[in-house]
Formats: sequence, C-alpha cells, structure tokens
Amino acid sequence: MRNFFSQFFQGRYGSYGMDKLTRFLLVLSVIALIVSLFTPLGLLYYVAFALLIYSYFRLLSKNITKRYKENESFLKIVQKFRSTFGKTKSRVIQFRNYHIYVCPSCKQKIRIPRGKGTIMVRCPKCRTEFKKKS
Repeated sequence: MRNFFSQFFQGRYGSYGMDKLTRFLLVLSVIALIVSLFTPLGLLYYVAFALLIYSYFRLLSKNITKRYKENESFLKIVQKFRSTFGKTKSRVIQFRNYHIYVCPSCKQKIRIPRGKGTIMVRCPKCRTEFKKKS
C-alpha cells in the first residue's frame, strides 16, 4: 500500500507535503462546515465543500509551478496582514510607556518616556528645542 501511494504522488504537488495555502483552505472548509451545521445558511455548506475540493485539487495537481506561485502570492498577502498587525501591536506597546511627539521644524518623530513632567525636548535630527509634557 505504501508503494501505491508513493507512486501515485510521484510528480504531484502533494508529494512535497501540504503548503500554507492548502492548510488554510482545509481549516477554512472545516470551520465553514461546522458553522453550517449550526446556522440555516445552506450556501455555506456548498462553499465549504468547494474549498475542500479545491484543496484536494491542489494536493493532487501535477502543475507544480502554478501551485507554487499560488502559494507564494498567498504568503505575500499573509505577510502584509502580519506586518500591519505587528506595527499596530508595537505602537500600542510604545503608547503605554512613551509619548511620541513630532518635531515642529523637521517633522521627525521623537519618543519621550512618560511620567517625567514638563521637559525640554531636543530633536536629534535638527537640534531644535521645544517644551513638551511627558
């Protein structure tokens, strides 16, 4: 039986294992199937079934270059989302501990620790001094 599967998957995209897009499609289809059980939306069941069929199509496809390109474009989209949320998370963490001011002359962002009272801030770029509350 092992020989049969190794010969069957030879030259197919699934022989390299599941990529991120295929895993995402499978998880999305399972979630849609579970949600369709508890809601009266019959269309969601067919969407889940279509996603499941497409994920298996990707696994059994012999057009490896096209499936690879699909996965790469999916990873680029995921990376954009992750970087956006990572930046937002970083801003929230910095907002707790620092004030971020903008220099009035050169528009450089300056990070000042909170709780220091009213201080004179010197811009590291243009050396302009201005008074701010921290």
